[in-house]
Amino acid sequence: MASSIDTMEYIFEQLQALPGAYSRKMFGEYAFYFMDKVIGLLCDDQLFVKPTEAGKAFLGDPEYAAPYPGAKDHFLIPEDMWDDSAFLCELFRVSEPEITKPARKKPKAAK
Repeated sequence: MASSIDTMEYIFEQLQALPGAYSRKMFGEYAFYFMDKVIGLLCDDQLFVKPTEAGKAFLGDPEYAAPYPGAKDHFLIPEDMWDDSAFLCELFRVSEPEITKPARKKPKAAK
């Protein structure tokens, strides 16, 4: 089941205090970026954040779940925490330094 645009917009609204945050639709779901790094995913209207040591320390005892079949476990952020803009922004801030930027794809050479 794809995530609703209303859910994405609500979460993105909570991240407005985070300069450089944006979202992008991907395969019927959404990715949340910060500093051009994918930090979170919205899958089946559930918010997942990439696991980092700093994120774990910030969350305390996070719940883990896979955002989609075959994916590595991420932090599953409970819906009741989505209302706390400062919490979400800080989680993205502390997580970002440990997350690598995706490698740029090189163009294929012409034959």
